[in-house]
Amino acid sequence: MTYTNFTLETGEDGIALVTWDMPERSMNVITVAVMDELEAIVDRVAGEDAIRGVVVTSGKRESFSGGADITMLNRIFAMFEAEKARNRDGATKALFDQAGRLSWLYRKLETSGKPWVAAINGTCMGGATELALACHGRVAADSDAVKIGLPEVKIGIFPGAGGTQRVPRLVNQQDALQMMTTGQTLKPARAKAMGLIDEVVPPKKLIDAARAMIRDGLKPVQPWDRPDFKLPGGKVYSPAGANVWPAASAILRRETHMNYPAAEAILKCVYEGLLVPFDTALRIEQRYLAEILQTKEAKAMMRSLFVSLQELNKGARRPADVKPSRFKKIGVVGAGFMGAGIAFVTAKAGIPVVLIDREQEAADKGKAHSAELMKKAMQKGRATQDDADKLLSLITPTTDYGALDGCDLVIEAVFEDSGIKKAVTEQAEANLKRTAVFASNTSTIPITDLAKNAARPKNFIGIHFFSPVDKMMLVEVIVGKKTSDKALAVALDYVRAIKKTPIVVNDTRGFYVNRCVLRYMSEAYNMLIEGVPPAMIENAAKMAGMPVGPLALNDETAIDLSQKILRQTLNDLGKKAVDPRHVALVDTMVDRHGRLGRKNGKGFYDYPQKPAQKHLWPELKTLYPQQDPDAIDFAELKERFLYVIALEAARVMGEGIVTDPREADVGSILAFGFAPYTGGTLSFIDGIGAEAFVARARQLQRRYGPQFKPPRVLTDMARTGETFYDRFGDRADTDAAEAA
Repeated sequence: MTYTNFTLETGEDGIALVTWDMPERSMNVITVAVMDELEAIVDRVAGEDAIRGVVVTSGKRESFSGGADITMLNRIFAMFEAEKARNRDGATKALFDQAGRLSWLYRKLETSGKPWVAAINGTCMGGATELALACHGRVAADSDAVKIGLPEVKIGIFPGAGGTQRVPRLVNQQDALQMMTTGQTLKPARAKAMGLIDEVVPPKKLIDAARAMIRDGLKPVQPWDRPDFKLPGGKVYSPAGANVWPAASAILRRETHMNYPAAEAILKCVYEGLLVPFDTALRIEQRYLAEILQTKEAKAMMRSLFVSLQELNKGARRPADVKPSRFKKIGVVGAGFMGAGIAFVTAKAGIPVVLIDREQEAADKGKAHSAELMKKAMQKGRATQDDADKLLSLITPTTDYGALDGCDLVIEAVFEDSGIKKAVTEQAEANLKRTAVFASNTSTIPITDLAKNAARPKNFIGIHFFSPVDKMMLVEVIVGKKTSDKALAVALDYVRAIKKTPIVVNDTRGFYVNRCVLRYMSEAYNMLIEGVPPAMIENAAKMAGMPVGPLALNDETAIDLSQKILRQTLNDLGKKAVDPRHVALVDTMVDRHGRLGRKNGKGFYDYPQKPAQKHLWPELKTLYPQQDPDAIDFAELKERFLYVIALEAARVMGEGIVTDPREADVGSILAFGFAPYTGGTLSFIDGIGAEAFVARARQLQRRYGPQFKPPRVLTDMARTGETFYDRFGDRADTDAAEAA
């Protein structure tokens, strides 16, 4: 019998080698066809006396499998939504059956009467890890390419093919819960220490070691199917369990604020499943998976944090008719914190960098930033001295603009001053070939205005990084009025080369991300002025799903920068463009109290020397009369933060600044952590429904001000019943994705 996605070869010793190698795929993924073929192989193995056991491995280099094909799950979503209006019970039953297909296939494998061993040669994630756990033995290659994990919670679902039941039966419950609720990735040594892997061997000995396990008498019975089985670490109702479960519930609430249904479902699955026989436990897991698959959080997170993210990383917005760029040399002008960071990520991608500043000392200091980052990576075991030497050899610090000769792309990262940027643009262009692209890392000044300084405005574009550059994964690519498709393609090729995610933004003051972030921080100003206690402001934002409170975020970006932005906006757009109360608050913080933010150790927070923790400035609550906390609607505070940001994102879409809802959603999560469980700013609105969202926004507008006024695009959608993905194109659901 032949298979499309697998090969099966039986050796003289009776051990079959099943190799998973999907054609025309860079990585193996679990599809309906894969499940059908694997089930046929399980039946064949069980039925052929000549086969004494099976080793299952991958034919892909340094990759076992990425797990389930998310487009398959999207199709399940679509089928359920289409059917439930006609027959809700029937649709739910069909969803339940589909949710359990893979789980019961793996159960069939592990009870087939023949021993199976997984030979893990590379990345092994999600449903592939669950396949390995269903095998009776597991051998992993001792290689950096091997990464084992159950990351499903990061995209709104959970390990629903037996993962929540096999992991806590192999390792102690605390480690099992941490692994699954955080989606952490394990190296082979850690997986072995936990008890998930039996052996770690050199890559060349992987298959031999797996075969040896079967030859040495590996039993085709899982530990949990033996009458003498005992849970690692003890039962749920035991002294050990009494230490684990109350703490686990408290940690879940603290870390998620109960915004993530899948994380809560993991605890329920494990807790309930460990109280019953294994087959019953799988049925419990299946029930919860069918429930989670119906949540708006699962649909939104899978779309934004997997499918859309992959599409943008693969160049979904790149002009198709422009040849791909291969970068021989990149120039970075300005060796401050941002420029030094840009030089680092460029060199890390293997591209030579010229790093220019006015003085050699400043340029050298910029290169030293890369040396320090590599030193930290080495201390954590993530890099070697050879890695550091190679990276640093690619960075040339200098004051000579002539060194830019031959650069394909130059990125300007100097101060937010139009005059300085004009001088830098002119000096750089004088040394560049006519085809080179010039980019500004400006965060506030419109690209069209800056392009007026360029001799070739069609080659001028914005590439806006976020701080710190080495950690932040998003880059805004800003298109000016005269920016050409070629310049856009070059910018997107560069962002892809440095392994970051680009979103394309049309030109406007503040672009997309900063417009949303400024709304977030300005609503915190409003709350302070209203007399909402500062701690309540920060806690409301974090409980709404934001990773950092707005006051803490403002400290990171610098309060005196907020002052400069307010003053510049006032000068450029007039008094109606700013709230005078905000100006007064920021002036009080900066001019009267000298509180600039984290950079000088005092802002909305105080920053004492370690090991002391930062804390809110005690005098902050004295700036305005305080409300009685018990009289404040805390739920409404959370709503205000989410609504004010989402409304700004809707305005940006209505103005044509961002034209693709995928970019608005992914950008909001990667740039400033907009409540990931919502799927992003526009998915948040779509999840509520435009009509209900507009109605609530108008209530908030009457109570708190014009920042909550719904834009025309939203009121139109409220009338038509559209979503943003309906109105602007739902490519995120229909484009192909590889795996999860």
